[in-house]
Parts: sequence; structure tokens; C-alpha cells
Amino acid sequence: MTNLHYTEVPTNEEVSKGNTKKTSWKPFLRQLFISSGIWTPYFSVGLCLGTPTVFVPQYRRAANSTDAVSVEMASWLSSVFGYASIPAAIFLTCMTSYIGRKKTFILVSLTMCVVSIGYYLSQTPTHLLITEIVQGIPHAGSMTVSIIAMVEYTSPKYRGFMLTMKTANVFWAIWAANAIGTFTHWRYICFVIFINAAYSLTSFFWPESPTWLASQGRIEECRKAHRWLKGCDEDSERELERLIEYQIEDRKNKLMRRRNFKSLMEIVVDKPFYMPVTLSALMMMVHQLSGKQVCILYALDILKKITKSESTAYTGMLILDGITVLCMYIGSFASKVMNRRTLLFGFGSISVFFLFLISLYLYLAHLSVISENSYITISLLAGFSIAIALGPLILSTSLYGELVSTKYKRESVIIVSLVFAILQATLLKVSPHIFKWFDMHGMFLFYGLSVSICLMILYKYLPETKDKTLQEIEKYFER
Repeated sequence: MTNLHYTEVPTNEEVSKGNTKKTSWKPFLRQLFISSGIWTPYFSVGLCLGTPTVFVPQYRRAANSTDAVSVEMASWLSSVFGYASIPAAIFLTCMTSYIGRKKTFILVSLTMCVVSIGYYLSQTPTHLLITEIVQGIPHAGSMTVSIIAMVEYTSPKYRGFMLTMKTANVFWAIWAANAIGTFTHWRYICFVIFINAAYSLTSFFWPESPTWLASQGRIEECRKAHRWLKGCDEDSERELERLIEYQIEDRKNKLMRRRNFKSLMEIVVDKPFYMPVTLSALMMMVHQLSGKQVCILYALDILKKITKSESTAYTGMLILDGITVLCMYIGSFASKVMNRRTLLFGFGSISVFFLFLISLYLYLAHLSVISENSYITISLLAGFSIAIALGPLILSTSLYGELVSTKYKRESVIIVSLVFAILQATLLKVSPHIFKWFDMHGMFLFYGLSVSICLMILYKYLPETKDKTLQEIEKYFER
């Protein structure tokens, strides 16, 4: 980023004298511009998740054989990118410390362009499998550099909205892939992939993160970047000074730690490290163990068993996906005015109620106590989709960016990313077997119990983070 981009940024003298123009709308637009670029890996992940759902049945239909794509291969197509993201998450997190947030994200953007070419050239399940292995890098980026950059580039008053919108993009992309594959050939998804990858290249025009600049001792560049991004009002200047003071102190502590090495065990038992990491891991479990992502990816298989009709299953899939996406965007706007805890636990409790209700209904139908009605089942699934989308889905993968300690950011992000990637990939891989072992009612009971336990623990320990700076949140865990 050249100085040309900072021509409207006032100097320290102008700020101290109050000679600054009020351009409150410009910081928001600049943050929105950068955030929209950060959302692209999430859209890429959603397209990657949605493509196998429509690719597999179309490929089998064209080959006139279900053996054209085995159950084992289908499960790998839906999960392999998660396993591939594990080493990439470690690499990208380390890169954010050494070369900065901007350059690391550019690496992710270039990889997304490679992935888009891979999707276009894919002709067989093996080709698609290789492409999804490469997709592991953008997926890792969505869990690491994207989260880090989002919380550092945005102001506290916009941060919640920007963070929750990213998760909505995942499910919006899944819905888009399913809709394209329902009405046309799956390869038309490539056009959306190309556009998304091209837009990610706007990262070349970003400034570097003020937090990273301050951590490198580049204080004047930090001031310019921060004021360009967040303006020069009283709250922004207060946030800037706290950021600089914290980073200067942290640099001193790092120098001390190099001379007097702190053992791994001392880090692990440090409350500002283990509390945010534990809470973040629990939120990742809420996201994955709610079963919503699994239900979306295996929607056709689930709805075919429930409705006994392929055409009804396709219609039901698009309706449920559309409801989920709409409610996630509503929840994103609601996060601007409502507390995080209210959204998470209020709608989380409702979603748990629906999970148990669906399990009970399907179990009674399984025992022939009642006759199963596909419309009732889809209505219950719609109620669950609304509740989970308004709160837990959009917050569970967003709050951890606010919680993890700046002091241990690299270690924390690596651990949380690994928990998410391993849990996601494993659940997607074994889901076909879960359906077989526990049947539909057992599956929803498992999800209901899992989410209940996680939410109860989070209710006791999770702090409210709305409109708080990262330094204020970190101080909460130092008590």
C-alpha cells in the first residue's frame, strides 16, 4: 500500500488540534471493502461443500450406475478438503506473524484462482477430489488469516456484523451450488467460482493490518493505516493508542521471553490462553455438532429417506437451504443491535428443542406409533434451520476471533483451527455410517445432546464481547 492511499489521513498534529474532517461514512465503506474480500474464502468453502451434493447424483445418472461414484468416494469428496486444511492452517497462521495479514491473504487469493481452474477442468470424481485437496488452503485461510484480519481491520461497532456475515456466505454459496446443480449441469458452478476467485484479488489494494504493523514496531505506519481504516474520531483514537501501548509492551515481553524462555506447560496453564481456546473449541463443536452442515451436505439422502420422493427431496433441500441463508443474514444484522450471548443462547436453546422434537417424532414414526408425514418433518426441519441460523451458526465460528489472546494469537488460532478442521472433516466422512447405525431419530438425538452440553458450559463462562475492543476482552480473561 503506497502513501497515495493515505493522502486524506491527518497527521498527529492535526488530530491533536482537532483539525480533522468528519467522514464517518468512509471508514465503514473501507472496512466493508476489505471485509467483502475477506468473505471470499468462505464463499469458496461453501461452493466446495455444495458441489459434491449435486455432482455425485448427476455423475451417477450420466453413467447410469450408482457404482460410478461409490459411497466411500462420495464421503471423501465431501470431507477431504477438511483434512487437507490441517497442515495449511499451521503454515498460514505462522505466515500471518512473519509476513503480515495482507501478504498471507494474497497467497490464499492466488490459491483460490488455482482452485477455480481445477473445478473447470474436473471431469471425473478423481479430478474433483484433487481439486478439493487444493481447496484445503482457502479453507484453512477461512479459519486463520481471515478471522485474524477481520477482527483487526474492523471497528468494534462493525466487527460483529462483519464477522457474522462471513459465515452466512458459506451457506449462501452452498445454496447457490445446490440451486445451480438442481436446474442445470453442475459445471455451471465454475462461473461463480471464477467470479469469487477474481474478487479475492482485491486484497492487493488493502493496507497492512495496524495490529501487525504495531507488533513490528512500525508505529507511524500503524497510525496511518488505523486512521485510514477507522477514522479519527475519539473512540478510534482511543482504540489506536491502546493498541500501540499494548503492542509496545508485548514487544518488550517477547524480548524478555527470548532471553528467559517460557515453557510450554506455563503457556498451557495461563488463563488468558486456555480459557479463550477452550471456549472457542466449544463453539466450534456447537457449529459442527448441531448437524446443520451435515444435513445440508447430505440433504438429498436425508430427505429422500423422509419423503420417499427424489423431486420432493430436491425441492425440500432448496427450501431449507434458502431459509437457512435468509435467517443467517437476518441474524447478522441482529448482531449489530443485540448482545452476542442473547443471540447464541436464546436461539441455541430453541434449536436444541427442535432437535429433540425431530428425534422424538421420527422415533415414534419408526415404532409405527404415529404415521410419518413428510410435510410435518420438513416443517420441523425448517424450524430448526431458522433457530440455528439466527444465532449459533453465525456466532460459533465468529466469536473466537474476538476471544483469542493477542499475546498467544498464533498458538490459539492453530489449535482452534485444527479442532474445527478435524471435527468437520471427520463428521462429514462418517456421516453416511452414522445414518446407517443410528437411523434418523438417533442422529438428531445425538446432535441435540451434544449441542446442549456445549451450550451449558458456554453459558457459564462465555463473556459478552459486543462493542468491546480486543484489549478489553483480553483483560476479562486476566482476572
